[in-house]
Amino acid sequence: MQQIISFFIKNKNFLLFAVLFLISFILTLESHSYHNSKLVSSTNFFSGKIYKVSSSITDYFDLKEQNKSLLEQNSMLLEFQANSTKPTSQKMLDSTLSRNFSFTDAMVINNVYGKTNNHITIDKGHNDSLEVDMGVITSKGLVGIVNKTSGKYARIQSVLNTRSQINAQLKKSKHFGFLTWNTQNPHVVQLTEIPKLAPIAIGDTIITGGNSSIFPKGILVGSIANYTLENNDSYTVDVKLFNDMTNLSHVYVIKNKNKQEIIQLQSNNDAE
Repeated sequence: MQQIISFFIKNKNFLLFAVLFLISFILTLESHSYHNSKLVSSTNFFSGKIYKVSSSITDYFDLKEQNKSLLEQNSMLLEFQANSTKPTSQKMLDSTLSRNFSFTDAMVINNVYGKTNNHITIDKGHNDSLEVDMGVITSKGLVGIVNKTSGKYARIQSVLNTRSQINAQLKKSKHFGFLTWNTQNPHVVQLTEIPKLAPIAIGDTIITGGNSSIFPKGILVGSIANYTLENNDSYTVDVKLFNDMTNLSHVYVIKNKNKQEIIQLQSNNDAE
C-alpha cells in the first residue's frame, strides 16, 4: 500500500497532466462535430478490421462449407451457360438481366441474427462502388439490402429485421406481397398481403417480385411452410428461407444500372 501511495506522489505531475489531457480531449470531441465524426469514422474502421480478422480465423476452420458454396456457385454458372439452349424469349430475358444489373462478390465478416433488427457486415464498401439500397443475395437466394457504407465495408439490413419489407411474389400465380419477419424463427419469414383469391400450396416457391429498383425479378427467397387467412381478406404466408441466415460466408451485391433513371421517372410521376 505504501508503494502505491509513493508511486502516486512521485508521478503526481504526470498523472495530473494525463487527467487534464483526457478531459480536454473529451470536451473537444463534444464541442466540435468534425472531430467527433472523425472519431466515429476511425471507430468504424477499426471495428471492421477486427471483424475481418475474426472472420478469417473462423473461415480457416470452415473450408469444407466454403468449398460447398463455391460448388453451388459453379453450378449457377453452368446453368447460365445452359441458357443458350433455351428459346429465344428466355435468351432475351437473360440478356436483359446481365445488361441491367451487375454483381459484386463480398465476404461476410460479421453476422448478427439473434436480435429483432439484425445486420450483416461485409468486406466491401463505397470504394468498391457499393451504395445504400443495393440488394444482397447468395447462390441460394435473398439476404437483405445495404443500408450503410464506409470506404471498405458495408452493413446489410438482413431479411431477419423487423424494419425489412421487401416485395416478393408467388412464383406460380404471380400474386404479390411483402416480406416481413415476426422474430420467432431465423429460418422463416412472413409474406403478407397475399389476396384471398390467390391459389396457395405448401411447398410452392417464393421469389422477388421485381417491383422496385433494388432486386431483379425472380431471385429465390424460399418455399411456403404454412399459411393463414387473416380477417377473411388476405393470407399471411410462412416462408422457409432457402438461405441459412445463421451461416453466411459469401454474398453478391446487386447494382441496378438503371436505378437513377427509374427513381427520377417515379419522382416526376409523383410531382404530377
